[in-house]
Parts: sequence; structure tokens; C-alpha cells
Amino acid sequence: MFRQIPLQRPSTPLLDSIDQPSDLRRLDRERLPELAHQLRAFLLYSVGQTGGHFGAGLGVVELTIALHYLLDTPDDHLVWDVGHQCYPHKILCGRREQMSGMRQQHGLAPFPKRAESRFDDFGTGHSSTSISAVLGMALADRLQGLDRRSVAVIGDGAMTAGMAFEALNHAGHTGANLLVILNDNDMSISHNEGGLATYLAKNLKSRTDREVAAPLFEALEFAYTGPVDGHDFDVLLPNLQRVLNSPGPQFLHIVTRKGKGFAPAEADPVGYHAITKIEPVGKSPRPSAPQPAAKPKYANIFGRWLCDLAEDDRRVVGITPAMREGSDLIAFSERFPDRYFDVAIAEQHALTLAAGLACGGMKPVVAIYSTFLQRGYDQLVHDIAIQELDVLLAVDRAGLVGEDGATHAGVFDIALLRTLPGLVVMTPADEPELRAMLQTGYDYPGPAAVRYPRGGGPGLDAGERLQALPLGRSRTLREGSRAAILNFGPLLSGARAVAEALDLTLVDMRFVKPLDEARIRELSGSHRLLVTLEDHALAGGAGSAVAEFMMEETLAGELLCLGIPDRWIEHGSRDEQLEDCGLSVDRIRQAIEAKLG
Repeated sequence: MFRQIPLQRPSTPLLDSIDQPSDLRRLDRERLPELAHQLRAFLLYSVGQTGGHFGAGLGVVELTIALHYLLDTPDDHLVWDVGHQCYPHKILCGRREQMSGMRQQHGLAPFPKRAESRFDDFGTGHSSTSISAVLGMALADRLQGLDRRSVAVIGDGAMTAGMAFEALNHAGHTGANLLVILNDNDMSISHNEGGLATYLAKNLKSRTDREVAAPLFEALEFAYTGPVDGHDFDVLLPNLQRVLNSPGPQFLHIVTRKGKGFAPAEADPVGYHAITKIEPVGKSPRPSAPQPAAKPKYANIFGRWLCDLAEDDRRVVGITPAMREGSDLIAFSERFPDRYFDVAIAEQHALTLAAGLACGGMKPVVAIYSTFLQRGYDQLVHDIAIQELDVLLAVDRAGLVGEDGATHAGVFDIALLRTLPGLVVMTPADEPELRAMLQTGYDYPGPAAVRYPRGGGPGLDAGERLQALPLGRSRTLREGSRAAILNFGPLLSGARAVAEALDLTLVDMRFVKPLDEARIRELSGSHRLLVTLEDHALAGGAGSAVAEFMMEETLAGELLCLGIPDRWIEHGSRDEQLEDCGLSVDRIRQAIEAKLG
């Protein structure tokens, strides 16, 4: 059992001899526990150096070794779901010495990535996709007469999503040769919610009694095995070998412990889901769960506002798809438990549940990450927007998110949202605006969305008032000449620096929909150039909305749209990503100067 993060690279001679899974398969079976110990030590060290996902990887060390020991990877298919537990897989699959660059620009991705390695069969940054993907691979092999094995490893949290059960249902019908491994550690990122979590928890009370769990999966035409201790090679290997060699859909239920082998992570699996870099003085790293800070993060502003609102209005309900900690709904869930709904990893259900609550006279607020809002878009269109229901979306993690990369970037929500008739879209530039816009969306008698970034803002006092903004009204922060910057969202400080340096007009637009059309008309008549600035994809974003309006109105003046270009932005620090996209202060200034000539 490790009790602290190694400050120096540990001695791992056996692990160092493994450059590919084929090297692992040459080991005697008796040496696998030794390899597991060294792999766990190296994982602790490497993640301590870079930060990143932590507890999930520690929990699957033995499983990762066992799979690569018995499978013929990369010819056989192996897909990890959600993917944050893939660090041991990467270490064993030729990337051990690259782990020092994990989550850094041009370094290893924090999730499986097909372009990174032939051992990464499928990119899995989002939850509950693995069974569908592996079923497709198994069916492709069958159609081509190829004899390969296909394995999906899915956590108990990911199994709460409807997509996983859609795939299970179809897989049983096809009779394809595939193995689904349920990694049951009684913990996803947050505490698991719902009937399935309760069902599995009951099963764990009697781990030898397969009659508890088997009926559910056997009813879906899977041959069930388990539950099996996922940390005991003597039990894990023979069971895994048997199901890999059995035809048809197989289901192996293993029991693991998140954070296995590192005492602080075992004691606090939520807090140690991910960690920051190790402290220079050698202290254990801080968990990435919300920490007390000198200035609150945007998520903290949201959480405080929701609690204040709920005190005044008993119709308020809060909904999250398994992101209580990340969206800072902790206080709300404790103070208003009857009005708090964690629906597990089920974004589609979260939105339609909100629609139903709105129909029943409640005032639902859905706290959802931008990247996960994509998963519930049909429900947003069909169940909320068309029916003009009074639902507020608090869209967290909007814009570039840094080290989590392209899979988690929230850069498409404006394009998705602004096309929907009657839906208000707001982009706060600071903490007071976030609180005011949340209230504006709450007061608006229809669907509304407030998109705000990960982390903190400039550190302004958000205040305590529950006061809305005039709908569709911008604010002018400085008057200048030649060009006017129309800022949408959190890049305001950079826009202000450029405006002051070049003596430009600066307008905080605040609303993407409805646009402040009157102000755009005025500015286009008095300035040679309008510049839109947004932390969002240029295609379909706020700049596109301004361009469409200017074209419809045949307004004079040129338009320069600055935002995220039409390509995938890989992981790195947020500042590096902004520089890459031309959104740093220097790059914004250069673009405007070049346009003005």
C-alpha cells in the first residue's frame, strides 16, 4: 500500500522491460503481481508529475495487465469506457517514457486516441460508448471472416446511461462474439445514482451469489460471469480466459476498488478522481474536487446563485447528469434534497425530465457541461424548445478547457443553441454578469441558456442581488475610432487591452440571442471595421450571427470574426490553446492591425 506520491522515479526494472504487450505475454504468470506493484508505483509517480486522472487507473492495474496478457493486442479489440482509466494501458503499450508529457501540448492525450497509438482502438472521452463501438468491431470482423476478440471495459457509472443498454440489447440480438467487462467499483466521478447502482450494491453484499446479478444481463442474452475480484490474478485470469474463449455475447462482472493501492485515494475516491501536479515540497497532491479559493470559480457563482434563488422560490429544482461536484451543486443537494435530481450519466433524460417538471409548474435549472449538452440535443429541440418550456440551462465548461482537449472542449454550444427559435443565449464576461444572466434566464418565460467557462474569472464580486439584465442589451465599455470590438464572453480582458492599445471601441455584447441589433447598426455606421470575439467555433458562432444580421440589413463596414478555427484543438494549457487559435492578446491585436492596414 502506497501512502504518498513518490518524489523520484521509482525503480521498476520489470516494468521497464515491457515496451509492448507482446513483451508482457512472455512473462511467467507468477511475475504478474510484481509487475502490478511496479506499474502502480510508476503510475503514482508519473501522474504526480503531470497531474491528471488518477483513482480510476489505480483501480484497473490488474485488469489491464490481465487483458493484455491474454489478448493478442492490437489485433484483438480493446476499448476503455470512459477512458480516464487508460493510463496503465498507455504505459504498457509503448508510451511509458512519454507519460511525462501527459495532457501537455503535443504530449499524450488524457484519453484513448486512435491517432496516438495502434493499441487505442477507439477514442472514448465521453461515457457509455464502448459497447456500441466494440459491437461494431465484432460485427465487422464477422462480416470479413476475421477471428478476433472484442472487449469493452465499462464502469458501473457509465452503465447508468441509456446508450449502454441500447448496445446491450442489440448485441444480444446479433449473437456477436464480444465481451463486456463491468468494472464495478461502486464509484464513478460522483457517487452513483439510480436503480442500477442500488442493484449492483445489493449484489456486492454477497459477492459469491451470482443469482442476484445474472438475471438482468442474461435477460439481454449475455452469458453472465461474476462477480469476480478484479485485483486477484488467481481468480481474474481463469475467469477472463474462459469468457474470452466462449462464443457469443459474454458479460464479466468484476469488483475493483477505485484508487487501489494508494491509501488517500482509497479513502477519498471522489476527491482523488484526478489530481494536480505534486507539490514541490513533497506533499501529497491536492485532489481536483472543488477547493476553497481566494476567488470563487464560475461554477461556485452558479451554485451560490441557485441556493439563493431556491430560498426565495420553492418552484426551483436543480438537475445534473452525474456532475454534482463539478457543477458545484453540493450545497444545493444538501440544503434542498427534495428539489435536487442527479439522474446519473443520462443527459437525454436530464433534459426531458426538466421539460416534464416545467410542464408541472416547476422551474427547472439544468447544470450541464457544454460537451455533454451535445448528447441531449434532440431532447433540447423536441422536448424543450419546440414546446417553449420554461427551462434554464447552466452550460458549464463552455469554450476551450485546456488539458482535457478536444473531447471535452465546449466550443459548439452557441451554434447548437442559437438556431432554436425562442431560445435565449447569454455569454457572461465576468462573475457579476454570470449571476445577472442566470437570473435573466430564470425570469425569461421560455428556454434560456447561460454559457460560462471552466475555472475562474477576473475576480469581481458577484454580489447577492437577484436582478436580471435588460433582454438583448449590450454595454459599451469604451469609445474609440476606426474599429469596434464586439466581445462575447470571457475574453473581455484581452479585448480591453487591445482596445486601449489601438484606441478602439469596446462593446460587451452579453447576448448572442437576441442580438443587440440596434447597437450593431450604430457601430457599423460609425466604424470602418467590426470585430467579433468569442471563445467558440467560428462556424455557426456569435460572429456568424453578426455576419448574418449585417448581410440581411446590408449594413456598411467590414467584419472580422475571431474565434476557434475549423479544426480540432488538441490538449494543452488554456493559454496555449488560445495562442494556437489566434485568441491571445498579441494575436488579436495583430489580426486587427492587419485588417486595418
